Amino acid sequence: MKKDFKQEIEIPEGIEASLDGKMLKMKKGNDSVEKKIPIEIKIDGKNIILEATNSGKKEKKMINTYLSHLKNMVEGLREKYEYHLQICAVHFPMNVSVDKTNSTVIIKNFLGEVKPRISKIAPNAEVKIEKDIISVSSSDKDAAGQTAANIENATRICDRDRRIFQDGIFITKKEKGRGLKKIR
Repeated sequence: MKKDFKQEIEIPEGIEASLDGKMLKMKKGNDSVEKKIPIEIKIDGKNIILEATNSGKKEKKMINTYLSHLKNMVEGLREKYEYHLQICAVHFPMNVSVDKTNSTVIIKNFLGEVKPRISKIAPNAEVKIEKDIISVSSSDKDAAGQTAANIENATRICDRDRRIFQDGIFITKKEKGRGLKKIR
């Protein structure tokens, strides 16, 4: 049986939300996060309302998914998402640097390779390198996670024995807002 389905989330103090067509933009101070929401959305005072008329299971799933995205946007504006990656160089010393003009991370001398490996930094993500720790932070959970995954994937080894060739860059910690989550 199809019914009308509606979910809403309250906008906390200090966060501004604006809607331009299907693009929702939230802002707090200098930080801003924007996401395209392909379902019916409107802002009513201090609430963001997601709704579907004559909805079934599929529409309810979509609304609840985008409700989770909105909650992640609010949490990210309160406190940034952080990912920590560990540089592990057993055979050859790696040089890892950030190229801010092209927004890329450059990994030189990985397993003695002459050609550097390059990974992209997503927009709105910041990358810092301190000794053998790479920190990725952003108010946008998707941008922080994708940047960390790009860096980890750039040093993936396919044709060698992983028990011997343990070189690479690996995600070791994910921090969000007030919580801490260890990966390995």
